[in-house]
Amino acid sequence: MDFDPTESAVPFRILKQRGHEFVFTTPDARPAQADQRMINGNGLGILRPFFIADKNGRMAYAEMQKSAEFLSPIAYADIDIKSFDAILLPGGHAQGMKPYLESTQLQGLISKHFEAGKPTAAICHGVVLAARSLRTDGKSMLHGFKSTALLQKQEMLAWQITRSWLGNYYRTYDQSVQSEVTAALAKPEDFLEGPMPLTRDSENNLKPGFIVQDRHYLSARWPGDAHRLALELHTML
Repeated sequence: MDFDPTESAVPFRILKQRGHEFVFTTPDARPAQADQRMINGNGLGILRPFFIADKNGRMAYAEMQKSAEFLSPIAYADIDIKSFDAILLPGGHAQGMKPYLESTQLQGLISKHFEAGKPTAAICHGVVLAARSLRTDGKSMLHGFKSTALLQKQEMLAWQITRSWLGNYYRTYDQSVQSEVTAALAKPEDFLEGPMPLTRDSENNLKPGFIVQDRHYLSARWPGDAHRLALELHTML
């Protein structure tokens, strides 16, 4: 519920086009619902053009919504993590994301996959889920890895300029994404911010996109990095 449409649908479209198979999962095996404000812009006012999914994201989501894979997810309880070659953890900032981000069931499965050395990709708030997935020694599975995620300056700016009418819509938790992820890493300098995220990437222009790859782990910051993340995951696979 409330996932970001671009961060899920752009990788779906790119990876499907290159022959990869997808399996979606939700808590109850019912199709998920994206954050509609990121699609229609309702309530964003004059900020709508800057904050909603761009044309690439909206088109990819429209395609994904109709796909057999998206319409037939499996429940968390039915995941056989050993059968997957890679996992992708999309983000989203609205409050409906909390059951996903806080699922200890998912965290346990992600840890097993990660410890097996299989490709794991996370973007935006999806990195929070990765950071909360623990190793057998109790440390985050990201401990000892380099990572990026939604930047604190991105999160706080969006919150500060919309909070008078949207409240905490842009703040999922009191602690910022960057702060929580950084705390899970071995040292603060393992969090990489990258260049200022001003424009979004596309399949024809990957330059604005920024990702961090550390061994079998890929991370990205926001929807503007989604195309590059997807293509790097394809290369890893």
